[in-house]
Amino acid sequence: MSARVQKVVTSGQFALDGGSWDVDNNVWLVGDDAEVIVIDAPHDAAPILDAIDGRTVVAIVLTHGHNDHINAAVELGEATGAQVWFPPEDRMLWDAEHDTAPDQELHSGATFEVAGTTLRAIPTPGHSPGSTCLYAPELGAVFSGDTLFNGGPGATGRSYSDFPTIIESIRERLLTLPDDTVVHTGHGDDTSIGAEKPHLDEWITRGS
Repeated sequence: MSARVQKVVTSGQFALDGGSWDVDNNVWLVGDDAEVIVIDAPHDAAPILDAIDGRTVVAIVLTHGHNDHINAAVELGEATGAQVWFPPEDRMLWDAEHDTAPDQELHSGATFEVAGTTLRAIPTPGHSPGSTCLYAPELGAVFSGDTLFNGGPGATGRSYSDFPTIIESIRERLLTLPDDTVVHTGHGDDTSIGAEKPHLDEWITRGS
């Protein structure tokens, strides 16, 4: 059986810069009936474990360091025996949430194999310094974390973020992917590269 994409939504709070906001987060599972990769681990490990349903977890890959993407990662790693991969540029955000270190550093070009499918790490800083997307060409999909959403780029109004940087990341690293690439986002609905590409100038105007 070839790899498939499964979505789990968990709810909790995003906290940064002294504020907190209620959020729903997307968790993405990529795999087959035997093995799976988990992308992001927000809020509550229990529903993620339910979706894993006893499958071997090849890796837990975190797209960036905001607490609402990582706060269940240690518990999930302990429960599954899988290593947690995390971008080192966001280590200050990890350390604000966890007392232990992540298992592995997630660097540009890192690849993960699951169910005959390869996912490749693409650095897309801007929302945070270490923001990273995972591209699966065999699936025609990219997992964008909080870098690109249905309707525009991720937020850049809080600490460690930068609007010109996220625009450059999207322009150079994501909008160069095939137009029919499905964008599986960190929050909300899917989109596609082709659907978002025409709006780049509009985002720049809006954000400037």
